[in-house]
Amino acid sequence: MQKFLSEAQQQAFDASGFCGPVRVFSPEDAAHYRGRFEAYETANGGWYELTKGQKLYLLQTWAAELASHDRILDAVEDVLGGDLMCWGLSLFVKEAGDAGYVSWHQDSTYWGLDKPDVVTAWIALSPATRESGCMKMLPGSQTLDQMPHTDTLDKKNLLTRGQEIAVDVDEAKAEFLELQPGEISLHHVRTVHASEPNASGDRRIGVAVRYIAPDVRQINGGKDSAWLVRGEDRFGNFVHETPPIQDMDPAALAEHARIMKFRQEVLYKGVDGEPAHGVT
Repeated sequence: MQKFLSEAQQQAFDASGFCGPVRVFSPEDAAHYRGRFEAYETANGGWYELTKGQKLYLLQTWAAELASHDRILDAVEDVLGGDLMCWGLSLFVKEAGDAGYVSWHQDSTYWGLDKPDVVTAWIALSPATRESGCMKMLPGSQTLDQMPHTDTLDKKNLLTRGQEIAVDVDEAKAEFLELQPGEISLHHVRTVHASEPNASGDRRIGVAVRYIAPDVRQINGGKDSAWLVRGEDRFGNFVHETPPIQDMDPAALAEHARIMKFRQEVLYKGVDGEPAHGVT
């Protein structure tokens, strides 16, 4: 029995590899979380250098609240099952008028996870429209195997290695996932997707939370870590993470630094050149 998604949304995810928009909280709540993000950003001289865009839920309580939000977990449970671990959280911030973009890619390419039981909840804290560079998806591509990618290392590309699939994409088949603040989309780890630069007058702020089933394993390194946010872990494939008691808790900072060292080694494994970014 579905917990949160409508029948149409569930069918869309199953058939296309994505669904949205899904309303999870109000525009006012979205503005609240945006304010907390921008306060963190101001206090730390930007968000990128400290976290490389990764696992901010281990440092900031607002990010932990989003990653464990009941309605988001209800939506993810409908497509992934009742046992859920939060494996990552990436920020995708495109400034107004900025040339930053995301090339066509599959999330699964460099994550080192052994099976595709992985779903991303992409949370809009500001309008994600075609003008501001919302995500565009290739319907049905989640049924494809892992595709070959090339590393562009393009500084304007918001991906870790500027990776893009090494095949041509028929842009006419793309579907745009426009979201308003407080809405999310869900997409499968193998769904091919991209986004254009932000041509609007406002920042496009997206929070991408990566959820896995506990039976997934990391195969590109040692013991990985994740946060059990719902249900139980009967497999023990991941060291269990703990969210911070308060923002930038000293113990959390130390643990985040340790985890990030391992995570960067996984994401950059085999890269030839200087990675463009630390987000994925």
